[in-house]
Amino acid sequence: MFRQLTFTLLILGFAMTAATAKAKISIFACEPEWGALAEEIGGDLVKVKNGTNAKQDAHFISVRPSLIAMVRKADLVICTGADLEIGWLPTLLRQSGNSKIQPGTAGYLAAADYVRKLEVPTIIDRALGDIHPQGNPHIIGDPRNVLIVARKLAERLAKIDPANRATYEQRLARFESRWLQAIAQWEAAAQPLIGLPIVVQHKTWVYLVEWLNMSVVSTLEPRPGIPPSTSHLQAVLKDLGESNPKFILNAAYENDRASEWLSERTNIPEITLPYTVGGSKQADDLFSLFDVTIAMLLEYAG
Repeated sequence: MFRQLTFTLLILGFAMTAATAKAKISIFACEPEWGALAEEIGGDLVKVKNGTNAKQDAHFISVRPSLIAMVRKADLVICTGADLEIGWLPTLLRQSGNSKIQPGTAGYLAAADYVRKLEVPTIIDRALGDIHPQGNPHIIGDPRNVLIVARKLAERLAKIDPANRATYEQRLARFESRWLQAIAQWEAAAQPLIGLPIVVQHKTWVYLVEWLNMSVVSTLEPRPGIPPSTSHLQAVLKDLGESNPKFILNAAYENDRASEWLSERTNIPEITLPYTVGGSKQADDLFSLFDVTIAMLLEYAG
């Protein structure tokens, strides 16, 4: 009798464990920063899979069967939006056949919908390059945007999983406290960067530049998404004049040939920032992402 009871309890225990694992909210994050944020807010209640990594340009992703399978099983999709993923996300959502995560549902969250976007164009003309009608989508450059998205994410998780609302709210409160403290520390450390003249390869850094009050004196791409020709780079070199930029910025996922070309001819240091979580070995979560970014900028600010 005792042996049978023990066996029954073991079976029940395994069943409860399986049910608990199955109950986790499945999250598909288009970019690593949102996957990291989902883990901060969801903790053990969520299972997160990222659709891209830090060495990939999220503008250009192939819709693979593995991605479709991830989205098909997702309870929540969180992406940047603002047309960053326009070339692949709509197809991925459609082919997934998952009605829970389509735009307009609780299971779809576009981070850029909730922040103040920069560089919203007044004229939409593809001849001007890779123009985003909703504004520049690279919102991860400003950590204040991350907090706004975190609040929306906590709300959405609570809506999908109301039984654990209190946990999501508690985790958000802890994250918010730590994040605000970190922002204050980053901003204090970054005072030497105010007004600093810099060159950027792509308009990846608009939000970072505004947050830290740096000054972009030149952009290597003639138009967004258009690789610079040698003649264009020579014109950039000539136009730099006395602006004396301190460094050239590019992202871990960007081809840095143009930055190297200019650096070799001017001795202006080239800095490859991680841009997102995983962009360098040290930038393995949201906090270290900005720790590393500020440290690298300060290293060359002098």
